[in-house]
Amino acid sequence: MEPERLFKRKIYDRLLQWKESSKGKRALFIEGARRIGKSTIVKAFARNEYESFIFIDFTKCSQEVKNLFNDVSDLNYIFLRLQLAYGVQLVERKSLIVFDEVQFQPLARQAIKSFVEDHRYDYIETGSLISIRKNTENILIPSEEERISMYPMDYEEFRWALGDTATIPLLRSVWEHPQPLKEVHRKLMRDFRLYMLVGGMPQAVDAYLESNNFEVVDHAKRLILDLYDEDFSKIDPTGKAARIFAAIPAQLNSNASRYQISNVIPGAHAEDFVELISEMEKSRTVNISHHSDDPNVDLGSTEDLMQYKMFVGDTGLFVTLAFRDKAFTENIIYERLLSDKLAANLGYLYKNIVAQMLTASGNKLFYHVWPTESGKHNYEVDFLLSHGTKIMPIEVKSSSYKTHVSLDAFCKKYSSRITNDRYLIYTKDYAHEESVRYIPAYLAYFL
Repeated sequence: MEPERLFKRKIYDRLLQWKESSKGKRALFIEGARRIGKSTIVKAFARNEYESFIFIDFTKCSQEVKNLFNDVSDLNYIFLRLQLAYGVQLVERKSLIVFDEVQFQPLARQAIKSFVEDHRYDYIETGSLISIRKNTENILIPSEEERISMYPMDYEEFRWALGDTATIPLLRSVWEHPQPLKEVHRKLMRDFRLYMLVGGMPQAVDAYLESNNFEVVDHAKRLILDLYDEDFSKIDPTGKAARIFAAIPAQLNSNASRYQISNVIPGAHAEDFVELISEMEKSRTVNISHHSDDPNVDLGSTEDLMQYKMFVGDTGLFVTLAFRDKAFTENIIYERLLSDKLAANLGYLYKNIVAQMLTASGNKLFYHVWPTESGKHNYEVDFLLSHGTKIMPIEVKSSSYKTHVSLDAFCKKYSSRITNDRYLIYTKDYAHEESVRYIPAYLAYFL
């Protein structure tokens, strides 16, 4: 079940924009991973912005309701049956019909074309794994559909949930007028590490607010991971997708230049898993960073589909996934991260949260690896963003160290292609030395 507590979410403003701009001429499809709050926010929007609404949850509705979408030649009959089934009176141009988890009845999605052309009501669809080929096989995807992606609660939404409306405006001011925060920095990092531990899944945030107990929070996240396992079995009944997901912490901890699929599935070859990895990415449960073979402003043109790193879509879930096979009491991350004593081999948590924030801001993720002069080691820049006509390189550290050998080597190698500023994200206060901006992890929210 979705949490009863209604959190303020930024996507609500997107829904208002859609309603005003489309005026019933386009349906809205919200895609995102399970349990990120799609249903909750859509129900709140329906109650607040319409005279009446019908919410059809295709995971729970009767077969009789599902069958209504097998033949849409008589819309009057369908609307009559829906009003009777749900005990709701629909009002022309003042009512909303919601198709929740529409992947369980793909014909309802196909029928959107007819519904929108009829123009009596507005329509919102929500779905998880909806982009996956098997869910839309032989289905005509309607062009009358506007799509938006929903992500876990971002850092500002998390602070709102905790009753804090002051922190992000303060940080935005610091971002626009950079300066060290000195004594305040320690508290800001502690608050940010709390976000990393709890994460942005509404159920986990709700559990934290109700209990102030990480064991309760961890249990809530384990239930979400169980749901993800069910979703992965729909993508891939062989279980390979679930194994690939479960191995993300170990893969990042290995510090390899790519996700080593053969270490997870013996005998596997990267080229055989391009489609499955793409489907996992579309599920929004993971964030994929692809290698850019020749970094330039058009990063997508040099994307290597078989060389990538994989991150968990929500860092709070990552914390639980890393110790999922053990009891909560054995998960050392909670205490060590909160006390800022994270071991070096757990530093990938900071890369995961940066990947999460960059993705939520609408960025496609890229990185670059190349051999050192000796050929014995590699240089690696963690993230590359297109910024105007230049590339912005970003290195992430889980410590206070300011060393940035790879960043320097990248900037030297591609000096004509990069922005004036390059960023090192770390755990200490803001600093600016020569062309490198050292920013605390919480400021990565604004990149």
